[in-house]
Parts: sequence; C-alpha cells; structure tokens
Amino acid sequence: QVQLVESGGGLVQPGGSLRLSCAASGFTFGLHAMEWLRQVPGKGLEWVSKINGGGGGIEYTPSVKGRFTISRDDAKQTLYLQMNSLKPEDTAVYYCANAEGVKGQGTQVTVSS
Repeated sequence: QVQLVESGGGLVQPGGSLRLSCAASGFTFGLHAMEWLRQVPGKGLEWVSKINGGGGGIEYTPSVKGRFTISRDDAKQTLYLQMNSLKPEDTAVYYCANAEGVKGQGTQVTVSS
C-alpha cells in the first residue's frame, strides 16, 4: 500500500535550517507530482510547495519562496524540503503528499529561541 514517512523535523532557532525528507513506497514515485503541506494546531492545512515527476514544475507558496527548496531523488523514492532562514511562523507539522492526496504522519518543525 502507499506509504509516506516524513523525517528531519526538530527544534531550531530563528534563522536556522532544517532538511525534511519523505520516504515513499507502494506507488510509482517517479511518475507522481509530490507536495509539502503544513499545519498549525487549530488551523487548516497550508500548501507549501510542489514538484512534478522528473523534477520540473516547482512552485512555492509566497511566504517560503527564496527560503525553502523542494527536490526529489526518484532513484531513492525520496522527497526533500530544504528550509533555510527559518522563522517562528514556519512552526508547524509538515506533511508530504502524493498527487492522490495520500499524506504521511508528519514531522514537527518548531522555530523558537
């Protein structure tokens, strides 16, 4: 079955960096567009970034553009999100999702001094 497992979250100071990973299995990863989403407790899911199969079609929500970089390694069936210049408002649970809307369990990112 489709499985997505996020990792790499943690506590970081403002201005710091984290790299999230999402290990995928159970579907033809290289053919699927993939997304990163995030959610703050009590609020809805926010779309963060997407990347098409093969690595094209990259898009970002304006609040992270220039700070976050999405990438993928289709041979490893893994999606990445490099997050630099982190801000307290980036604090959230981050999820990866495939084009069918299946998402993982999430990884917590906390930006605080």
